[in-house]
Amino acid sequence: MVNTPLLISQMVERAEKFFPNKQVVSRTSAGIQRFTYKEFGERTRKLASALAKLGVEKGERIGTLGWNHHRHLEAYFAIPGIGAVLHTINIRLSPEHIIYIINHAEDKVLLIDDDFLPLIEKVKDQLTSVEAFIVMSDKEELPETSLSPVYSYEELIKDGDAKFEFVTDLDENDPAGMCYTSATTGNPKGVLYSHRAIVLHSLVLGLADTGAISERDTIMPVVPMFHVNAWGLPFASVWFGSNIVLPGPFFTPKILVELLESEKVTLSAGVPTIWLGVAKELEEGNYDLSSVRGLLCGGSAAPKGLIKTFEKTFNIPFMHAYGMTETTPLALAAKLKSEHDELPEEERYDLKAKQGILVPGIEMKVIGQNGEVAWDGKEMGELCLRGPWIASEYHNDERTKEAFKDGWLHTGDVVTVDEHGFVKIVDRTKDLIKSGGEWISSVDLENALMAHEAVFEAAVIAVPHEKWQERPVACVVLKDAYKDKVTKEELIDFLKPQFAKWWLPDELIFMDEIPKTSVGKFLKRALREQVKGMLSGK
Repeated sequence: MVNTPLLISQMVERAEKFFPNKQVVSRTSAGIQRFTYKEFGERTRKLASALAKLGVEKGERIGTLGWNHHRHLEAYFAIPGIGAVLHTINIRLSPEHIIYIINHAEDKVLLIDDDFLPLIEKVKDQLTSVEAFIVMSDKEELPETSLSPVYSYEELIKDGDAKFEFVTDLDENDPAGMCYTSATTGNPKGVLYSHRAIVLHSLVLGLADTGAISERDTIMPVVPMFHVNAWGLPFASVWFGSNIVLPGPFFTPKILVELLESEKVTLSAGVPTIWLGVAKELEEGNYDLSSVRGLLCGGSAAPKGLIKTFEKTFNIPFMHAYGMTETTPLALAAKLKSEHDELPEEERYDLKAKQGILVPGIEMKVIGQNGEVAWDGKEMGELCLRGPWIASEYHNDERTKEAFKDGWLHTGDVVTVDEHGFVKIVDRTKDLIKSGGEWISSVDLENALMAHEAVFEAAVIAVPHEKWQERPVACVVLKDAYKDKVTKEELIDFLKPQFAKWWLPDELIFMDEIPKTSVGKFLKRALREQVKGMLSGK
C-alpha cells in the first residue's frame, strides 16, 4: 500500500475540487453571509499564507476565541494547513482559566471575535506567549483596542495568496488541534489531537450507524466550535462536501428553528439544553422541519421524554451520542440495531435513552469492583476506552497518571452495559450517591423527573446524611405554564412506582435556574453549595 499521511488539508482540497458550489452559510452580527466551497477554499488559503507571513511555524499553537461562523471555519483548516496547531478556546470559561490555558498551551497568535476584545484586553498583561492578535469582525476598520500588535482578519486575508499550497511534509501523527476540558474541578486539562485522529474520527462520523453524513446533507453544528471541535462536524462536513450552516453568536431557540427551516438543514447537533429550548419553540410556533433527518445529542443524558417528543410529536429522529474532550469526541452512538425493530415501543425508547454502542475503530472495557462487569444492564463499572482517536495523555499535566493507565483512558463515567452492548451512563464517579452502602444514580432520577410534563429541567445531587452517609436531593425547574400548579409531593409520587423507596429524594427544591458549566451541563459542584445554603437556612 502507498504510505500517504492522513492530513486535514486533504479535506479542503477535496471540497474545492468536487463540491465548489456547495455552501458555507454563516450567521454573523451583519446577518447571513454565504460562501461557496470554492470561495471558502480561497479564503482559507489566504489566511494560511497570512499566518505563515506572520512567522507562525510548524507545531506552534494558534488560539481562537470565536463563535460558529465562516472565519472560525477557515481557521479550522488554515492553521493545520501550515503545520500549526488549532487551539479553540472555550469563551465561557472564567478569565482565570482562559489566562491559564492560553499560557499553558503557549499560544503564539490569538484570533478573536470583536465581542471578546474587552475580555482579552483586561488580561493581556498576564499572557506570556502571545505575539500578535487578529480581530475577526464584519467591519473592515479595526475597533479601538489596547492590544498590540493587532491585525484585521479581513485586511490580512485581502493581501493573502489564494493559491497558497498547504504544507505536505507533515507526519499524520503531528498535532493539528488542541482543546481543554471544561474544568469542573481544578484547572482545565489540555488534549492534543493529531491529523490522523481527526481524519479517522471524521470518517466514522460518515458511517450509516453514526452521523451518516454525506454530500447530500446540510449540517448545522449548534455545539460550539470552541468545544471539542464542534464534535468534529466542521471537519467531516467540509471533507464530505455537505453544505454547512453556522448559527453564529447569541442565537435563541427561535433563531435556530428558523435556520433549520429556511436552510433546509438535514442534521444538527447540540446538548440537551439546546433541544429542550428548540422543543419549546416548536410547540409554540408553526414550522416546517420536514428536511431534518436527525438531531444528534450529547454532552449529558437527554431525558427519554425529550427524545419521544421529537420523534412522536415533531417526527424528527433523535440520536444520543457520547464522547468527551479526550475522545475527539465520538465514542458511543445510540442507533438501534435491526434486531430491535420488533421490540415494544417503550423498550426501544429505553434503548434510545442510553448512550449507545461503541463506534467502529475503538475498544472499551468496563471495570467494576471485581474486574470487568457482566453485560446484564445492572452491574456498574468505570468505562475505559482506547483507539486511534482516544488521547493517551494530557498536555504537560501531572494528572495524566490519574486518567491514563495501562494504555486505556479511564473516563470517570460509571456505566452499565446491557445484553445488546448498549452502554448507559449511570453517573460520573464523583456524582454517584452512596446511601447506606448502596449506589443511587442521579442520572436515572433526573431523567425520570424530566419525563413529567411539568418539569423543564431537573438535577439530583448528594447531600451528607448522619445515618445513611449520603441522600439524594432533587432540584427542579418547572415549565412556565406549570409554575405554582405542581407540588413537591406530586413529583415524588410520580417517582414512586419507578424506584425503590430508598432511592426517592429526601427533599425536592423548586428553582428558577440550575447552574450550568460552560458547555451546558449541570454544574453540580455549584448546585451542592447552593443547596447546602438553602437547607442550612431551613
